[in-house]
Amino acid sequence: MYTSLPFIIAVVALAVFFDFINGFHDTANAIATTVSTKALPPRIAIIMAAVMNFVGALTFTGVAKTIGGKIADPAKLEYGVLIVISALLAAILWNLITWWYGIPSSSSHALIGSVVGAVLVSSGSQQINWGGFVEIFEALILSPIIALVGGYVLMHLFYLLFRKVATPPSKVNRRFRYFQILTAALQSFTHGTNDAQKAMGIIVFALVAADILQDANTIPFWVQLSCAMAMGLGTSVGGWKIIKTVGGKITKIEPINGATADLTSSSIIFTFTQLGLPVSSTHVISSAIMGVGSAKRIKGVNWGVAKRIIITWFITLPISAVIAALIYYLLHLIF
Repeated sequence: MYTSLPFIIAVVALAVFFDFINGFHDTANAIATTVSTKALPPRIAIIMAAVMNFVGALTFTGVAKTIGGKIADPAKLEYGVLIVISALLAAILWNLITWWYGIPSSSSHALIGSVVGAVLVSSGSQQINWGGFVEIFEALILSPIIALVGGYVLMHLFYLLFRKVATPPSKVNRRFRYFQILTAALQSFTHGTNDAQKAMGIIVFALVAADILQDANTIPFWVQLSCAMAMGLGTSVGGWKIIKTVGGKITKIEPINGATADLTSSSIIFTFTQLGLPVSSTHVISSAIMGVGSAKRIKGVNWGVAKRIIITWFITLPISAVIAALIYYLLHLIF
């Protein structure tokens, strides 16, 4: 029953909708610093981000394969398709709640936590690939820490460099405002290479569970294209609540700070993409901004906002797991 065509269509529709929400929820981070420093007008920044996300989403598939097969083996799950529907509904719900309150939460945490919660309640802990889950969880933990330290170090290097050449601060910022256009484009591209693949992976998870695909290492092109288009369209909608938080409420952003944060976070996201590991672009970018702000002045960082982001980082995975478990239980009763 759960492998019938209507359920598969529901999975694809929900996954595409998840990517669309991811577009205006997470991708706002990629252009937040560029908009806040007026390096680009908001509309131009959004169009550029949408295009670069679309290109990035079509370029890699390693993260999709990880999501599709490393958390649990979909071929061994009796209710795999229903698990995916429950996980997507939970992740979408949590993303909308955090977007409404302008909190930069992680779509990655939400989706991974939701999958784990739905698998646990449907099939038990023995069906979780704990080795694969720990590997993913380590990437989610390490990436923002690396971003925080990396942003701090790179910002100090830039300060030392331009202090030695005695370049006036106004001239430095003017140059970096142009450089920010490049770093924002790079940020959007790397976001697409990692975040769009999560929805691809969850669709493949369902297709394997329904015996439509043989394994999670095959990512059909139509899956790539549909998720890439959804991510690009979601980006074009914008995400002004998130942009305001990331672009101005964490720390005061100047062009040199914004470019440094973008360069740091895009490098880290792309590195993890190459390793086939999902990361939270939201928390990588936010942590890079905190690191950059701390390099100038520790008190210049709004640690109250930073605390909200960190708390959301910790609670997203368990809360989304519980939501997914409850949704699965209700759907299983209905169907």
